[in-house]
Amino acid sequence: MAPSVTSAGRRQFLKLLAGSPLLAGAALHPGLKALGLQEDGIPTLDDMFQVMDFKPLAERMLLPEHWAYLATGVDDDATLNANREGFAKFQLRPRRLVDFSDLDMSTELFGVRWNTPIGLSPVASLKGFHTEGEPGVARAARARGTLQMLSNQTSTAVEEVNEARGEPVWYQLYTRPDWEGTHALVKRVEAAGCPVLVFTVDLLGGRNTVTSARAQGTEGTRAAFCANCHEDLRKPMSLGLPPPVFGGRGGRRGPHTWDYVKRLKDATSMKLVVKGLVTREDGDLAVRYGADAVMVSNHGGRAAETLRSTIESLPEVADGVAGRIPIILDSGVRRGTDVFKALALGADMVTVGRPYVWGLSGFGEEGVGAVIDILQRELQLIMRQTGAYTIDRIRRGRHVVDRRTGQIL
Repeated sequence: MAPSVTSAGRRQFLKLLAGSPLLAGAALHPGLKALGLQEDGIPTLDDMFQVMDFKPLAERMLLPEHWAYLATGVDDDATLNANREGFAKFQLRPRRLVDFSDLDMSTELFGVRWNTPIGLSPVASLKGFHTEGEPGVARAARARGTLQMLSNQTSTAVEEVNEARGEPVWYQLYTRPDWEGTHALVKRVEAAGCPVLVFTVDLLGGRNTVTSARAQGTEGTRAAFCANCHEDLRKPMSLGLPPPVFGGRGGRRGPHTWDYVKRLKDATSMKLVVKGLVTREDGDLAVRYGADAVMVSNHGGRAAETLRSTIESLPEVADGVAGRIPIILDSGVRRGTDVFKALALGADMVTVGRPYVWGLSGFGEEGVGAVIDILQRELQLIMRQTGAYTIDRIRRGRHVVDRRTGQIL
């Protein structure tokens, strides 16, 4: 396991990197200029006031292939952008003179009380973004009582991540071509103590990740490049899966039908979350086929070019679920107000992906923690401003307005 890197140590490393031939003569990223830094200035955590401040530093720190993998959507990246734009279609209604002295952000899911409704979505191959990788993320999440989902394409064994966190994480599942392979993986994860399996269904038909594909070499050169860059990829994946690659055009992972959800449910004692739903019909089907929760997600705009944000899809899925099981939302969340809107429109938990990886890329474990802290502070602020000083009050408080219709939701 890589040692923990402090902000001061990270800053010293960045100073050395800034003087390396790799960056010699390179112009400062516009986003870093926006932070008020000089041409060769290196930001610290004190320079980070919002999660978007981490993005330009991550782009500067990462190899182009790795950045393209993280940044990519599908086709023209329009759905990726729609995820952000969707939140602006909903306005907030502040309430005044409400006693918020007992503000409480905690929430319960599957019998576990979390300190915050803000969790971490699964992101592949985190050691490709920082040597601390998944264990660093686990330590940051544990320190804040934050839900963490581990990617199926993890660069660190699930057992090691659980050890770093001090308790088992949730595990994301991409199915194998054969049931025996999938079943063996499920049983290994279950044996590791993971309480929840997150079955991801929005990539079963494949995808067209143009932005990432443009930044990659051929399949052979990409595999060699990754093996040279990341020592862990020289050996077989810890979960018996093929080595993850950064990018590619994405083949089909299916096909499966709703019967597969029941098959998974019957094969494990873990709770089962179906991730990647965006319609009323699928919300209802997920309940009927035994899912314990659903995740409204379009894979951060990385699945299909639907041009529809997850926050706009959420009320429809909530109608289909009809309060029978919990709902989690991800994709496009960048502000505490985004979290608030999702909770108000029917979500029980809200997760982020790219933002914590930006933090990881720039500052390791400390950067992940800083991203979580910023989102929590912003959520606390809007809870005080609206008088919704508990999560339950957000959910039933009529705090959101559809700006297109003027309807109070």
